[in-house]
Amino acid sequence: MSSDALAKAPAAPDIPEHADTLRIVPHRRLGQWAAAVAVLVLLGVAVNSVLRNEAFQWDVVADYFTSASVLRGLWLTLWLTAVVMALGFALGALLAAARLSANPVLRSVSWGYVWLFRSIPILVQLLLWFNIGALYPQLFGVRTVNLLTPIAVAIVGLTLHEAAYAAEVVRGGILSIDRGQIEAAQALGLSRWRRWWRIVLPQAMRSIVPPAGNMLIGTLKGTSIVSVIAVQDLLFSVQLVYHRTYQVIPLLMVATVWYTIVTSVLSVGQYHVEKYYARGAERTR
Repeated sequence: MSSDALAKAPAAPDIPEHADTLRIVPHRRLGQWAAAVAVLVLLGVAVNSVLRNEAFQWDVVADYFTSASVLRGLWLTLWLTAVVMALGFALGALLAAARLSANPVLRSVSWGYVWLFRSIPILVQLLLWFNIGALYPQLFGVRTVNLLTPIAVAIVGLTLHEAAYAAEVVRGGILSIDRGQIEAAQALGLSRWRRWWRIVLPQAMRSIVPPAGNMLIGTLKGTSIVSVIAVQDLLFSVQLVYHRTYQVIPLLMVATVWYTIVTSVLSVGQYHVEKYYARGAERTR
């Protein structure tokens, strides 16, 4: 370097003699701490109000929490959720495959199905299926009233509704895979089944699991709507009790607490499934 360049170079900053004894003072975020304290105070007031409000009748909640009728309703809710999610995702996977197919007829039919069942509210769908006997008194030579019981109507209606959303979840997960990886697997001579099972599906699950977990929790809570067609799920079970005892609030709290417990367990399961499929991924959960 030339002498002129050295002359123009900025001088090194002066370092205090006692630099090693300087104390670093962290930035004080008084606003954040004040907001946190305010939130905790409001939360404490809300919790205290719920626990000390005699109108909730927590002793009645404890009496009915594990009663036989409530547990039967809870079991039916869990069973209905599992059946609807299994059938809904099976049908949704077929619809997603048809939507991604090169066949224009399959693509159109799949798109039409998703459009139709996402456009009609689930309550309207259930009521239509419940009253299907007015349109078709007999199906397969059997009276519709005997063929479609309230539980069968709930399974059919919820499954067809969930399949429309599951199809878009599965399709989005498949489309998130880089096309180059599939082409590389083809170049290696892997069969179509092995390409999907070993390459596409494990990576697609990273995108499928989060919305699928949300759908599972939403389906669990959404099963409460089947009470309108007299399916004795958890909500309908507590309704039967408070119609007899007139203890509306405590019985609704029984259902609320059970729904909260089950959704919390499902959320923990979703976290571990996401953790499993996130192995090797750069992004954080």
